Order: sequence, then C-alpha cells, then structure tokens
Amino acid sequence: MRSKSFKYTKVIRYWLLLGLVMLIGQVILGGITRLTGSGLSITRWDVITGVIPPLNAEEWIEAFELYKATPQYHKINSTFNIADFKFIYFWEYFHRLWVRSLGFIFLIPFVFFLAKKKINFYLVKRLGLVVLLTILTASAGWIMVQSGLVDRPWVNAYKLTIHFILAILVIAAMVKTVADVYNYGGEKILISTKLVPIIILITFVQMIFAGLMSGMRAGLYYPSWPDMNGEFIPDVLCISENWTWGNMINYDSYLFAPAFIQFSHRMLAYLLFVLTIYMFFNLKSIVQNRGGIWLKSSLWLLIVQVVLGVLTVLNVQGKIPLFLGVSHQLVGVLYFISLLFLYYSLRKQKA
Repeated sequence: MRSKSFKYTKVIRYWLLLGLVMLIGQVILGGITRLTGSGLSITRWDVITGVIPPLNAEEWIEAFELYKATPQYHKINSTFNIADFKFIYFWEYFHRLWVRSLGFIFLIPFVFFLAKKKINFYLVKRLGLVVLLTILTASAGWIMVQSGLVDRPWVNAYKLTIHFILAILVIAAMVKTVADVYNYGGEKILISTKLVPIIILITFVQMIFAGLMSGMRAGLYYPSWPDMNGEFIPDVLCISENWTWGNMINYDSYLFAPAFIQFSHRMLAYLLFVLTIYMFFNLKSIVQNRGGIWLKSSLWLLIVQVVLGVLTVLNVQGKIPLFLGVSHQLVGVLYFISLLFLYYSLRKQKA
C-alpha cells in the first residue's frame, strides 16, 4: 500500500525518473540492435570482462573469428570485413553496457539512500520487483541470443518476444513506482474509468504482436497500406488448413505466421485508435491536472504512432527503415506509459 505519510525528497524522485528514462532507452537500444542485425555480434556473455571491448587489432580479429563461426555470418554476412563487424559489434556492446550502467545507477544510490533512511520499506519492495524483472529480462535476452548462434541466422521470434515483454513489464513496474512516489491519484471523475484498463490490456497484447512482428520480420512481407499486397485479408489466412501450430513455428519457411501477425497487428492498431479517441472525448471535460496531461498525451502519441507505422510499412525496401522502425517502437512504449500514468492518476487516493 502506498504511504502518503512518508515524504520522498526531490533527489529520490529525480533518481526514479532517471531510472525510468534509462529503462526506456534500453528498450530502444534493443530495437536498434535488432534492426541493424547486431544482436548476434558478441557471442559471449562475460558479465565482468565483457565491460571492456576489443582494444587492439589482435583482439578485434579474435572477436571477429568467433562471429565467423555463427550461422548469421555464413548465411547472411559472409561478405563482412572487420569494419562491418565493428559497426554491429558497437550496437550490441552499447546495448549491454547500457544494462550494466543501469545497474550501477540503481544499486549505488539505492544503498546510499537506504543507509540514510531516505526511502521506506514500500519503495524497497517496489524497486526489488524492478530489479527482479530486470534480471529475468537479461536472462531471457541471453537465452534469445543463444537461439541465434546454432543453425539459424536470427534469434527465435518467440524468445525475442518474451525478452521484449519482460522489458515492458520492467518499465510498467517502474511507472507504478514513480506514480506512487509522486502520489498520483485522487482525480474526481463522475464516470466509469473501466475503459482505461481495457485499453491498457489491448495495448499490452499489441506489444506482444509487436515483438512477434520484429522477431518474424513480418513487416517485410507486406510493404503496402491500407491493403496487404492488394488484399485486405491475405489469401493465406483464408485457407483453413493453414491454421496449424506447425505453420506458426515454421515462420521462416512459410508465409502464414508473418501474414497472421501483421494482419493482427494492424487490426489491433485500428481498434486502439478508435478506443483512444472515444476515451479522450469522454474524459477530456472531466479529467484535470495530471490526468488531463496524460489523456492528451495518449491521444497525440497514438496519432503519431499510427502515422509512423504506416510510413514504416510503406518505406520497407528489403529491410525495415532504421529511423522509422525505432521511432515507431519508441512512441509505442511512450503511449503505453502514458496510459499507465493516466490510469494511476484516476485511481482512488489511498490514505
């Protein structure tokens, strides 16, 4: 239960906000790593020694030779030279370094604040949950990487999605912590707010499909809008015999799964667009203060998100455009965060 009696200092609040921003940055770096094909460039996970990248030509050659043993190199990047390898190595290294930095930014101030009694037991529990989910996310990330180092040149789409969703849960746990520390709640509204958690749930499901879209590279198969290569519903989805789990697993060799995932992703986007507009016009004259800010933010972020999604699809040329793809992911995460803050601002204030 939240405690209104305990006063958190500005330093504590800014520290938690910094943590939230860094968590968002971590997810975005993961998107860049994915879109640049960098995730399999570092074949080892050395928690301590991995902080130091190759420092001379000999060490770079050693790292490159390890990468040459991967399926991704043999099946996709066999023309790579050392300069090409350094580019993808940079993004994966930066991604991992960011995680380590995040740990220090949390751990050292946490110990200091705890010793100085600047935080209470409630905040210790909330941050403990964030740390636990972060550890699970990192573990799932390494399992995901391992799936791309044997036989196939890409990580498994389902393991990537688990890694992504765990990262989203870390952000959600941090948002809850920030909302409580900033004492969100107490908006006086006269109508039911059940629509807000419903939209949050649908958005979470949409995040799952977003992870599968990325893992299956489903966006490459239907680079058109509003149709999908001239069809509203792809023909492959209209054949009942195609609806098998085997086709969902063998997404690399058969079109059914990418078509199903992209179609579902589009339909959920349309549904969220309608529901968010409906929510906005039903709450705009009632919700004030923080809630009003997050309500407006949700609407504008979704509009931008839809535009970015359409532009991303229309600009696919053999690969997802990096800037548009990463921007689409960032705005999607921010939209989800805005909904969470909106929900917490509408809850009943606790004593």
